[in-house]
Amino acid sequence: MNKFLITGGKPLAGTVKIGGAKNAAVAIIPATVLAKGVCVIDNIPNINDVTLLLQMLTEMGASVRMLTKKSVEIDTTSLRDPVVPYDMAKNMRASYYFLGALLGRCNQSSVSMPGGCNFGVRPIDQHIKAFEAMGVTVDIDKGMINARTDALRGAHIYFDVVSVGATINAMLAAVRAKGLTILENVAKEPHIVDLANFLNSMGADIRGAGTDVIKVHGVDLMHGSNYTIIPDQIEAGTYMAAAVAAGGDVTVENVIPKHMEPITQKLRAAGADIREGDDWIRVRRTGPLLKINVKTLPHPGFPTDMQPQMTAMLTLAEGTSIITEGVWDNRFKYVDELNRLGASITVDGKVAVVEGVRELTGAPVKAIDLRGGAAVIIAGPDSLRFKSAHRGAYRPRHHRNRGHHPHRAGL
Repeated sequence: MNKFLITGGKPLAGTVKIGGAKNAAVAIIPATVLAKGVCVIDNIPNINDVTLLLQMLTEMGASVRMLTKKSVEIDTTSLRDPVVPYDMAKNMRASYYFLGALLGRCNQSSVSMPGGCNFGVRPIDQHIKAFEAMGVTVDIDKGMINARTDALRGAHIYFDVVSVGATINAMLAAVRAKGLTILENVAKEPHIVDLANFLNSMGADIRGAGTDVIKVHGVDLMHGSNYTIIPDQIEAGTYMAAAVAAGGDVTVENVIPKHMEPITQKLRAAGADIREGDDWIRVRRTGPLLKINVKTLPHPGFPTDMQPQMTAMLTLAEGTSIITEGVWDNRFKYVDELNRLGASITVDGKVAVVEGVRELTGAPVKAIDLRGGAAVIIAGPDSLRFKSAHRGAYRPRHHRNRGHHPHRAGL
């Protein structure tokens, strides 16, 4: 589907089940090349990035078989080529995880320079620093990153900045390096822990994932594994932000509430009533939407991948909210699309000032990137949604179609 037609004015109500974590899946799938045997990965998200990664594996000689819509069997025994196809990899940033994985398997790898959503400068210097410390020679030629070594060796690596990608690539290479690798100032996101758990299930020896220091004892052989990917923290947060933005009563199932804490805290501050179970979160808002300030930071801070959705939610909040982007240089390109809908957002560098408005109105908009697309979808149902809390009682506008209950606009 190339476009969505959204009719605003309806609160959200219902239950939605969250899929597998995208950011975990795009690291775990390349990691299967390290296995001598068959891996069965469950709870994979049905997204284009996953499809592309599976196609890359097939092109390199692996056997890939979909068991269900959410389960795939991957056998990399016959993988023959440590070069990731350029045409497939050039537009997808996560393809560079094959660098670390193929180094671990073949002592060499070639992958195109990373593409994906443009959030500004996204260097790979920390990846190269880690590889070189482990005895790898890296050169970049005609848009390809070429890495080669006679033998991976353990090393003590301190990352200059916290980088999810560099942490993952270093882990992927280190599991087959000789000796002990110590990674300091690493990323601590839930999908880092999930990747470490998957690698350990294949016979790796990784300790400390989720903390500032990860220690990896290299192993000689890794075997196949059956593994289930964690729920997607950002997908869950997106539905939660939509529920708070539009009002209503939404339950998200198949979540890990602990992973959601940075998001949950901000939504509560914005006026949401949130209740948690073992694997579900219920989100309701019946009062006014309150202004808040948000700054994105590496985990356990507020995730940058939730910043556009939070901004969309705050367009109708009372007063002025300040959004500060603490991870990427240029992640406010979507703001012009929200302003087309009647939002009042001003951007100055890495800071967005969101002045709450009375209402949003429908307009043609486009998805600038993945999360920016989610932001305009959240804003779309809010158009002509609520009376301003500044101008009288807060209440939903009744839907014009007879027989429609405004509190049952399902997900």
